[in-house]
Amino acid sequence: MKAAVMGYGTIGSGVVEVLNINHDSIAKRAGEAIEVKYVLDLRDFPGDPIQDKIVHDYKVIAEDPEIGMVVETMGGVEPAYTFVRVMLEAGKHVTTSNKALVAEKGAELIALAKEKNVNFLFEASVGGGIPIIRPLNSCLTADVIEEITGILNGTTNYMLTKMSVEGSEFADVLKDAQDKGYAEKDPTADVEGFDACRKIAILTSLVCGQQVDFNDIHTEGITKISATDIKYAKAMGKAIKLLATSRKVGESYCAMVSPCMLPQEHPLYPVEGVERTALIAFPIISAGDVCGSVVLLGEDSDQPSEAEEKLLCAAAGFLGKQMEE
Repeated sequence: MKAAVMGYGTIGSGVVEVLNINHDSIAKRAGEAIEVKYVLDLRDFPGDPIQDKIVHDYKVIAEDPEIGMVVETMGGVEPAYTFVRVMLEAGKHVTTSNKALVAEKGAELIALAKEKNVNFLFEASVGGGIPIIRPLNSCLTADVIEEITGILNGTTNYMLTKMSVEGSEFADVLKDAQDKGYAEKDPTADVEGFDACRKIAILTSLVCGQQVDFNDIHTEGITKISATDIKYAKAMGKAIKLLATSRKVGESYCAMVSPCMLPQEHPLYPVEGVERTALIAFPIISAGDVCGSVVLLGEDSDQPSEAEEKLLCAAAGFLGKQMEE
């Protein structure tokens, strides 16, 4: 299958790299080889092997009958929405990591994909490479999802961890996160909670079966959290985490994003930092009426680490209390 990637930034270049490095294993699983024919970007990349595949007009991709799949990694709503819509109308499968696009235009694009008998996939828009959307759509279809709670933004979790461990102030850990590349030059989407808000809007839309407007979700970030707040939380044996929560209330869902103080027995209490090793158990808990609460493991190690054991013990204790209630 011939594919195209729209956007050659950090994510787009990573997609191309993975498709090249894991070409044989991907071909075996997909049943055919996947070759990147075009990469759409406004820029040129002289000296980079990708330059031979660079195009500047999205219509080149849309009008090429050889292209069967398009990966959108541009970010933002426009022009991503226009480009994706054209690709779907041209009968091409589309996959995206663009949470802003999915949160605002997801329902419309899903309907269009269904009409054109193609796929519009957006697993990477929430949780990156950790699967949550597919389990919600496939593995838990028998459940009425009663609650989803998660740490959906790694940048703010890193910052809160740093504040807790070092006693640092918000401004200092923000600069550190920016220096290490965890936070953008304009960190507003992360620190004000907007990134997590779009992600919980996507998940809520999936579980309730209709488009949820992220603008309707009460959202607070971590900009007002001080070293003093962290100190008092630790004195009470608790940790401050930025949580995104969606809970079924009657026939409706109530969603919000805000900093919360978590007790040590809470399954998300031990989740720290942004590194893969910190995300031992998937930092989203789904509670349904059939399967109950679901926790996914994300590490490949043969033996559980001390942190893994602490997290699983906390999760087990928390779920045990739920069962008792």
